[in-house]
Amino acid sequence: MTDDTKAKSPSERILASRRTFLRRAGLGAGAAAASTLAAPYVNAQSGPIKWRLQTYSGAPLGAHVIKPQIEAFNKAANGEMEIELYYADQLVPTADLFRALQNGTLDAVQSDEATMASPVDISVFGGYFPFATRYSLDVPALFHYYGLNDIWAEAYSEVENVTWLSTGAWDPLHIFTVEKPIRSLADMNGLRVFGVPTAGKFLSKYGLVPVTIPWDDVEVAMQTGELDGVAWCGFTEAYEVGWADVCQYALGNSITGAWFGSYFANTASWDKVPPHLQELFKVTIDQSHYYRDVWYWGGEAKLRVEGEKMELTSLPPEEWAQVVKDAEGFWDEVAGSSPRAGRVVEAFKKYAANMEKAGYPYR
Repeated sequence: MTDDTKAKSPSERILASRRTFLRRAGLGAGAAAASTLAAPYVNAQSGPIKWRLQTYSGAPLGAHVIKPQIEAFNKAANGEMEIELYYADQLVPTADLFRALQNGTLDAVQSDEATMASPVDISVFGGYFPFATRYSLDVPALFHYYGLNDIWAEAYSEVENVTWLSTGAWDPLHIFTVEKPIRSLADMNGLRVFGVPTAGKFLSKYGLVPVTIPWDDVEVAMQTGELDGVAWCGFTEAYEVGWADVCQYALGNSITGAWFGSYFANTASWDKVPPHLQELFKVTIDQSHYYRDVWYWGGEAKLRVEGEKMELTSLPPEEWAQVVKDAEGFWDEVAGSSPRAGRVVEAFKKYAANMEKAGYPYR
C-alpha cells in the first residue's frame, strides 16, 4: 500500500482537504499574477531589482504565511523585480531582524514588533497582546476603523530607514504541553515554553517561564525536555509544523484571538522600487493576509474537534475569569508606558465595547 492510498488519520485528512481548497480557491502562488493584466514587458534597468526578505517563521510555517505571496509577486513582477525569501534565522537571528532591516542587510521583513525588538513605543502590541482580539477579523477592523493604521505609521515615521507597510491577522494563542496537562493556573508554574514576548510576560504572572530559542530547534527541545511546551500559536500551526506530534495536551482557553503580524521595508530599498511595483507588493501583501485568514480560521475549530493528536484541557471558569480580570490591569500598565501606547489601549477598549453592544455575531 502506498503513502497515497493508505488510510489517513483525521488530522491528515483535514490538512489535505484544506490544502486542496486553498489551491482551488486561487489563494496560492500566482493568484495575484493571474489577475494582473498582460502588458508588453519593458525593462528600463540593466537588470531586475533584487530584494532579500526574511520572515520570523520557519520553512514549514512559511510555506503558508508568506511563500505563496512572494511567488505570486515574483511572477507578476515579470522580470522587473525578484524577492529572495529567507526563513527564520537563515540570514540573521530573529532577534536581530530590525537592526538588519535598518542597516540594509535585509530589504524587507515579515514579523511582529515584539519578536524583532522594534525600538518603538508600540512594540508591545505586536504579536499576542492578551485579550486584545477574539477573532482574526478583529485585527483589520482595528487597523482600518479604529485608528491603528495611523498610529503604526506615526510610530515608524520616527524611526530612521524603516517603513511599516501593513499589519494582518494570524492565529489565536493556545498553550500546548508535552507531558504535563494544564487544568489549573497552578499547573502553569515552572513550565518552560517557547513563545512570543508580550504573551510570555503576561503569562509569567502564573509561573510560566518563557524561553527563546531558534524556531527550528523547538521540536527537538521539547523532545529532549529542554522545553515543556509552546505558547506560540493555535491548532492549525501546531498540527502543520509537527508540534502536535510531540505535545500531548492543548489548553483550550485562548489568551488572545489573533496575532498581529506586520510587513516592513528598508526605506532606502523601498524608495528605489517604482510605484507600480510598490503597489503590486502591497496587493500581494493583502492577498497574503486573506490567504492566512482562510488557512488559519479553516483549521482552528476543525482540528480542535476532529484532530486526534492532543487531549484538550481547560481552566476552571473562576480561574479563567481571574485571568481575564488580570488582563485589564496589564492593559492599564501598558497604557501608562507612553501616550501613544495609551491611544492603542483606548482603541482596544472602544472596539471591545462596540463589539459587546453589537452582540451576536460579533461577541
